[in-house]
Amino acid sequence: MEIKSRIVMTLAALMLIGLYYQPFWTIDMSAPQYPEGIGMYIHINDVTGHNRHDLQSINTLNHYIGMAEIHKEDFWEFEVMPWIFGFLIAFGLIAAAVGNIKLVITWLALMVVLGILGFVDFYMWGYEYGHNLSPDAPIKVPGMSYQPPMLGCKQLLNINACSWPYIGSIYLGLSVMLAGGVIWIEKFSKKQNT
Repeated sequence: MEIKSRIVMTLAALMLIGLYYQPFWTIDMSAPQYPEGIGMYIHINDVTGHNRHDLQSINTLNHYIGMAEIHKEDFWEFEVMPWIFGFLIAFGLIAAAVGNIKLVITWLALMVVLGILGFVDFYMWGYEYGHNLSPDAPIKVPGMSYQPPMLGCKQLLNINACSWPYIGSIYLGLSVMLAGGVIWIEKFSKKQNT
């Protein structure tokens, strides 16, 4: 690989460091009882409220409709994701240092597989929380489930829930685009010029 490609691949790997400092997803909720809105951020190692008491308010709402409370400790993903991204950062830096385009392709394939698995896991998480409701819930609506949207907005009783990528997803997207650019330049652009 050319030196420029190695530099770009180094940047692609280092972009992932941002995930340790910024959430990658947000779920916003608005309802008459919360006119200012409440919400939560999903990080690679934590789930937090938009504001200090938001997660507590969400758990209170969950109690009334029979959903389980949301606690960081209930998610095994928060234990492994920092290690997975640490590995991807190291792997990306090695691919850049060695200058092997096959390693870059492997790195990008791992990122794509991780993204697909992440969406499947997020869907399953939402499905479990939204469908596995307590029979002792104070509010019961026959046939109603409360699965939050994976992407976009959804009305759940009087709550409008919206789910969107957040700042950390920008780092992920840029990282994938940079690595894709390296592959394009090294594999395809050079072939067209020869």
